[in-house]
Formats: sequence, C-alpha cells, structure tokens
Amino acid sequence: MARSQPGKPRQGRLRHGIKAPLVFSAVLAVVAGVATSIFATGGGSQVLRVDLGLTAAGIAFIVSLVILAMLMMAETPNAEHLSRGSGVNRSSARPDRPAPTEPTDGHDDEEPRYGERSPRQDT
Repeated sequence: MARSQPGKPRQGRLRHGIKAPLVFSAVLAVVAGVATSIFATGGGSQVLRVDLGLTAAGIAFIVSLVILAMLMMAETPNAEHLSRGSGVNRSSARPDRPAPTEPTDGHDDEEPRYGERSPRQDT
C-alpha cells in the first residue's frame, strides 16, 4: 500500500505503481523472444535466430507497456471539480442563442433549432 503524504489527498482511488506493468511487460517480452527464437530456426540443425527473438521481445515489451498504460489512464477517474459548473458550450443545441421561453407552434419564420426540421423542407 502506498504511503499517503500530508497535504496530498488520495481522492478515493488507489495509486498505481509502475512496477507491475513493467514486470508484466518484461515477462511477456521474454516469452515472445524465446518462442520466436525457437520457432524461427526452422529445425534442430539450424542456427538459433536470436536477432528475430530480440526484435520480437522488444516489440512485445513496448506494445504491452503502451496498452497497460492506456488501460491505467482509462481507469483513473477525473477529479471532482472537473464536473462542476456550466462550462463553455456544454450544450450542442445552438449555444449562441438562448432557448425559447414559450412553446412555439412550428409555423414561425425563425430558423429551426439543432435537430429540428425546417418548415421550408416540408413544403
């Protein structure tokens, strides 16, 4: 368990270390490298293909580390203060005009709001 430092709240989530993803990626890289070296030789009388094994190990390490980092970022919740307030243009329904206060019958010459059909399209 990570030690909590005074003055730095944990925000109700666990802190993730980098050690577990690095170890997992290294183990996966070793397995991929050994398997590629053995299977790429083409038989017992051939020379072991270490170059292909190192290439496969490097690719497996980098790809698995990037995927694990993206999964860790996707799991991390946003801070609570980010969801407060009105924001800028949070609504996609014509943010430059205020919403009408009284209901309209649909026969005025005003432009339609976002997602509505124009009366001129119906005729």
